[in-house]
Amino acid sequence: MPPILLTLTELFRQFPLRRFMQFGEEHRSDWVSPLCMALLGIMGVFFIYSAQKYLGGSAWKMQIIWLVLGAVAYMVVSLVNYKFYLENAHIFYWFCVALLAPLALQAMLYSVGLEIKIPLVETRWGSTRWIDFGPISIQPSEIAKIGALLMVASLLARSEVGTFRESIKVLIKVGIAFSIPVFLIFLQPDLGSSLVFPPMVFSLLYVSKLSEKFFATVFGLFLLAMALVAVDVYRYQDFMHANSLDFQKDAGRFEEHSLLPLKDYQRNRILGFAAPAVVDPKGTGVAWNLNQSLYAVAGGGLTGKGLGEGTQAKLGYLPPTVATNDFIFAVLAEESGYVGALIVLTLFFVLVANGIRIAGMARDRFGALLAVGVSVILMIHVFINIGMTIGLMPITGLPLPFLSYGGSFVLSCCILQGLIQSVYRYRRDFS
Repeated sequence: MPPILLTLTELFRQFPLRRFMQFGEEHRSDWVSPLCMALLGIMGVFFIYSAQKYLGGSAWKMQIIWLVLGAVAYMVVSLVNYKFYLENAHIFYWFCVALLAPLALQAMLYSVGLEIKIPLVETRWGSTRWIDFGPISIQPSEIAKIGALLMVASLLARSEVGTFRESIKVLIKVGIAFSIPVFLIFLQPDLGSSLVFPPMVFSLLYVSKLSEKFFATVFGLFLLAMALVAVDVYRYQDFMHANSLDFQKDAGRFEEHSLLPLKDYQRNRILGFAAPAVVDPKGTGVAWNLNQSLYAVAGGGLTGKGLGEGTQAKLGYLPPTVATNDFIFAVLAEESGYVGALIVLTLFFVLVANGIRIAGMARDRFGALLAVGVSVILMIHVFINIGMTIGLMPITGLPLPFLSYGGSFVLSCCILQGLIQSVYRYRRDFS
């Protein structure tokens, strides 16, 4: 064997991670999830290509590269015993927080009018969400979902959970662990990504069999929060009308009059969902994308217009900036019809159901929590993205797993599914 290969072999033997990687009949893989992922990824490439076909875009080529990198990440993560992630959850978590911190700081500096540029931090369309490395940029909020899941799952797996009083210490730890990344993401601002964390955390608490009184209390607080947002948006509407201001051009005028940390463009999105005739009576502003998405979904019919023949994306009615990511489902529905949409929904259902199945097969609490957490994250993304595409949810900017264009998002989805595969492969090691 060449000397270089001997050296690499020796390094692998000494590398600590090796003790968490095992192969054999008892560590076989589950092929349901990777098959669904592959089918969704292939469909995503085709419809991203279709959405940019008449614009000469190359996003579909980059999507192939990201999917290949995601497949590699999936295999690496799945081959490592998930006990490794339990033992090192705090390292992953603080690494994610360290990535989020400069973005939040940059956003705060801009918000107070200081033109100080932090190296590598990039701001686009008024949001500071990316770290730019030249040829590529990453979105740390996507990585933070993984770090937060590992941290919360490890805290709950190591603690005894019972009544609220018995669990107060671990609940405080979980609350802090989940609040830090949510707060940093909200400062960017990125309301959509921050919405994924609460359902994920509460699902883990539910699986941990926390007292039902806790969830009743949280549900009451949630209703109170929604009422406060509704009152705030109503005051915003009255303020804009009383001062004869335009909802689109004068966004930002109400923020200093509100106690809630919402941006006026976020209030416009809520109004665009609840009362589009108020905020955008002509349908050319905040309601434009939703209207075009509805036309696309309805126009697809049973079998669709054919790949590349969808008029909304082809003619630019559905803007290219959203057609390949947030509204990729609208492109898919118009060109493949209800049949294509049903196939996609079925694949997502199988992915989620398989994750829950593996959670039930896990023989330790951490493995079950990981599988449930990943499944809930996937389900929330699918529910919100497709819901906003067909007008059942406000537009929040959450992409559709494996279909929407985006490198960081594709990688995070693959890594999350790799965690479920690891739980399946090594579940017998905890018997």
